[in-house]
Amino acid sequence: MTPLEILAAAVTGQTAPRIPIFCNLLDQGARELGMSQRDYYASGENVAEGQLRMRARHGYDNVWSLFYVGKEAELLGCREILCCEDGAPNVADFVIKTYDDIARLEIPEDLTAHPAWQETAKCLRILRQEVGATHPICAYLTASTTLPAILMGMDAWLELLLSGPAEVRDELLGKCSLFFQKEVAAYRAAGANVLIYSTPFGAPSFLGMKGFKAFALPWMKRDLEPGGIGGIVYYCGMAPFNSVIEQVLEELQIGAYYISPLADLGEAKAILGARGLTCGVVDDIKLIGWTPGQTRAEVQRLCEIGKPGGHFLLGTGVMPQAVPEANIRAMIEAAFEFGSYP
Repeated sequence: MTPLEILAAAVTGQTAPRIPIFCNLLDQGARELGMSQRDYYASGENVAEGQLRMRARHGYDNVWSLFYVGKEAELLGCREILCCEDGAPNVADFVIKTYDDIARLEIPEDLTAHPAWQETAKCLRILRQEVGATHPICAYLTASTTLPAILMGMDAWLELLLSGPAEVRDELLGKCSLFFQKEVAAYRAAGANVLIYSTPFGAPSFLGMKGFKAFALPWMKRDLEPGGIGGIVYYCGMAPFNSVIEQVLEELQIGAYYISPLADLGEAKAILGARGLTCGVVDDIKLIGWTPGQTRAEVQRLCEIGKPGGHFLLGTGVMPQAVPEANIRAMIEAAFEFGSYP
């Protein structure tokens, strides 16, 4: 079976030789090609080549079309990205500096015609040609409630969210939701088939359960309903969200959940059962300091919890460059060993 078929089997509960294995090596591509971060991310060809090489070296299942999260801000007018060699590129110029900028913010009619989309399109075209028929191609999409953080900064967004004018907040969120709807359609059309819906406010950590129900859930519905939930993965960063899984299932019918390593995986699997794909996640921060033996033991633990009954995937967070190569190898080797079915 191809990795894409193995993923489909895990989603539907069909028989497969092993679980799907995702490893999210992003900035490592620049090092693989011997390039600076700025040069690497300037070209869709570079990013595609880096992804294909990293996947071929380690043998895991997925590739990424993600450059960096600030790429979304560039589609909305960000003109400066800060690059450093030991971390991910980030926004250096906020699109929104005053509330008046919210009124002036315009969502492009056609994202795919925007100059900032062109390198992403090149990357996706290469990935689709090389592995689109056999491997999952992942895209990262920021929820409407979280996108303002990269447009105006987290402090300014939280101030507006919690104590600013409600009409200004809702105007910004409406524009961000429209942007999400256009973006997810563009990624689907370009060949991405695993769509990571990044919604940190989808966990109750920020606003509590009351805020989740009254604020986050309605905006998630607005984001997702126009295009549907095909290929969508519920992702809240590393924030635990077991307490809202049942409601997300009921209200949004999302079929895959990227469980925080800080949450109880067994509890999440018990909640989801055969109704959704439970994704057990290796703690990528602890991976920096673990030994290969500790890494192997953690993969075994996650597989023993998640594998029975199927509907399980093993994945990682956004792997820092500081994770040792030996731990990456140990993790993938253990995933193939302990993630195999008799």
